[in-house]
Amino acid sequence: MTRIVRGCLWLSVIVAGLALRQFGPGVGLSFPVVKYGGSILWGTMVFFCVAIIASGRPRWTVALISAAIAVGVELFRLVHTPWLDDFRLTTAGALLLGRVFSPRNMLAYGAGIVLGMVLDRLGTAAFTKAGLSARDASHSAS
Repeated sequence: MTRIVRGCLWLSVIVAGLALRQFGPGVGLSFPVVKYGGSILWGTMVFFCVAIIASGRPRWTVALISAAIAVGVELFRLVHTPWLDDFRLTTAGALLLGRVFSPRNMLAYGAGIVLGMVLDRLGTAAFTKAGLSARDASHSAS
């Protein structure tokens, strides 16, 4: 069941990130809020993706793997080939790989991974509490 909770959080973070990038400027959010808010949510998305795949691993392990992936993707932006640069010009390429190297993005990814850890803990705790409450109610009814 933890995978279901994490999957719902993962999808919610993706929707929030896409909405921020699409509608943020239109509702008056500044460029830094949209850019780094999106990077924070990207780091959170990576955390939940790893958490789903590495289910059963401690959060700190998931966070370290997520940080390695995020830093690796950011450093990969320093690699330029014609086909890779062409891919980065597409929407999918920009969202997945980004276009320009920025050390500030790594800080934003770190904040996003911490946010993911907090959301994961809250989501797991809420799910466990709800499950225990439902189990207690069914036991007391019998």
